[in-house]
Amino acid sequence: MTALPAQPFDFPFELAHCALVIIDMQRDFVEPGGFGESLGNDVSPLQAIVPTCAAVLATWRAAGGCVVHTREGHRPDLSDCPPAKLLRGQPSLRIGDQGPMGRVLVIGEPGHAIVPALAPAPGELVIDKPGKGAFYGTPLQAELQQRGIRQLVLMGVTTEVCVQTTMREANDRGYDCLLVEDATDSYFPAFKTATLAMITAQGGIVGWVAPAAAVLDALVQDAQIHDAPVDSAVVPVAKIPG
Repeated sequence: MTALPAQPFDFPFELAHCALVIIDMQRDFVEPGGFGESLGNDVSPLQAIVPTCAAVLATWRAAGGCVVHTREGHRPDLSDCPPAKLLRGQPSLRIGDQGPMGRVLVIGEPGHAIVPALAPAPGELVIDKPGKGAFYGTPLQAELQQRGIRQLVLMGVTTEVCVQTTMREANDRGYDCLLVEDATDSYFPAFKTATLAMITAQGGIVGWVAPAAAVLDALVQDAQIHDAPVDSAVVPVAKIPG
């Protein structure tokens, strides 16, 4: 077990029982012309975290850790999209409408895909979810149990919505969760700041928060503790941009 420096205190990291969960890094949320931008949002903060996410993902893969990708989306007939979600707000595009990347947030459409820099590798778990949280209406719990996973390290978007919802769901199910603070973001900077504070409040009521550099260091230390073969892609570890 590795003591990963984090807030509010060290996270007891154990790669063999930990999954990297990358939340909704989809074209519809991250790229210009997608659903996120149609809501009037500036997507550049979300695009800015892609290199950091990619650095953590590359090192995690090289260390042999479990990787989970999530995608928010709905069936083509929208039968799994409740009216309360479909009709919310006044966007220029609604879920299911035809947009620059195909039908918005519909499974199989170009905008539903994960951005190329973070595309799932063969064998990695991909969870399609109809809601904000990754456990609701999905097989994620069973898949994690099958793999002996007890800890989650999370990245992705947006911090205050799908990421925080998934962390709270996981916390209720007994998982220790750590959010990589520079590998997550929001369309609203104040919302990210508030979410990080809420997660770590009261002694980590929801979980832990740490920078990507600390996660990368912990991956190397875990390999050394277990005398595991270390792939050349891990030493030196993938570089964090900037």
